[in-house]
Amino acid sequence: MTESATSARQLPRGRHGLPRELVIASQRERILIATAQAMAENGYVGTSVAAILKRAGVSRETFYEQFRSKEHCFDAAYERAVQMLLDRIADATGGEEDSAAPGEQDAMARMDRIFRAYLQHLIDDPASARLFLVEVFAVGSAAISRRAQLQELFVGLIAGVLDARTEQQRFACQALAAAIGSMVTARIAAGDPDGLLALREPLLNLVRGGGELYGCAVVDHAP
Repeated sequence: MTESATSARQLPRGRHGLPRELVIASQRERILIATAQAMAENGYVGTSVAAILKRAGVSRETFYEQFRSKEHCFDAAYERAVQMLLDRIADATGGEEDSAAPGEQDAMARMDRIFRAYLQHLIDDPASARLFLVEVFAVGSAAISRRAQLQELFVGLIAGVLDARTEQQRFACQALAAAIGSMVTARIAAGDPDGLLALREPLLNLVRGGGELYGCAVVDHAP
């Protein structure tokens, strides 16, 4: 479940003798969590700095010591959300980067772990998911460009697992990633976690049925 901003690394009140670096890190984490939560409820446009401060339990001075503006804060919250997603997928796959081309059974098992980790993370942290999948479009071209870069990281992961070697296979992986992004964004926007989980099996079947369309690791078993 999503961690609340006020409970995240909450430090003791009054004199505590903690290093300033720890205090700053705790405040920053609370601000970033609060940003995602506030924007999940009210959208990027409808979220004020004051609303973020109230959720985070920090002063305006503290906020502006770390962030120039609401957009700058969004950028940091976005990067945090993306890194958490990438870490979740890496944990699920065990950082697998075998030099040898994977066999079909191994490739599909790895794709299953990737899809499970990706979809479950969106469910476990819906505020962050909405931040980098939905609200990013309201921020501006630079933020949208970063979203495209995230999608390319996903493309690279898929292409590596499926052993995509040709330009056509790489393009097919790009199309697959774009389709996944569109489908999960729609379900996040609609608040439909069950719909997210329901995507896993059809996506696996799509990859399996596509055979070498996506990469050399999968053999087409269609009659």
